[in-house]
Amino acid sequence: MSSDFEAYEQDFGTLTAEITNKIGRIPKLAGEEKTQLVLNVDKQLEEVRELLEQMDLEIREIPIQSRGMYNSRLKSYKQEMEKLEKDFKRSRIAYSDEVRNELLGDGASSSESQLIKLREERAHLLDNTERLERSSRRLEAGYQIAVETEQVGQEILTNLHIDREKIQRSRDRLRETDANLGKSSRILTGMLRRIIQNRILVFILGAILLLTIVLAIYFNLRGQ
Repeated sequence: MSSDFEAYEQDFGTLTAEITNKIGRIPKLAGEEKTQLVLNVDKQLEEVRELLEQMDLEIREIPIQSRGMYNSRLKSYKQEMEKLEKDFKRSRIAYSDEVRNELLGDGASSSESQLIKLREERAHLLDNTERLERSSRRLEAGYQIAVETEQVGQEILTNLHIDREKIQRSRDRLRETDANLGKSSRILTGMLRRIIQNRILVFILGAILLLTIVLAIYFNLRGQ
């Protein structure tokens, strides 16, 4: 798993280096050439986002005791990604002095002022957009946490239900065992009572037999 993560890291380093270089070139271009480069950078940024998602998935497969280091590295890559996105947004509305002079021409101070004002408005709009995106990411993260919490709660409820069924079955077995013990106790009591009765009967019969023998001997001696 760690080897796959390191491979993603290498791809991340290569892509971000290319993106940084292209972002630095964007303000120096104009027209169709600038548009094409902007589209190319936007596509590469999407590839970087996919790499970060793959890294996140790989970390989830790593043993818990080893995740801390990888989470820290992923966090730094995400921060680098955010910086690249900010630089990219600024570069799209920025022009180098050479390009600006080419677009405005000499002596066009009023047009330059308008362009500066437009750039400031666009920068302000980008800042608002970034704040909205951060809020959206926080909401998405909160929603994900809520979903995970709900899943954990559902698992706990399921486990509790299973444990309750086990306890109920144990109680049923205990009741059945108690009933069997009661039945066995009654059987043993009955057997003991019959044994005592039989012994008393044998004793009585023995006494009667002994008395009969004694009487027989007595009358026999008396008759003689």
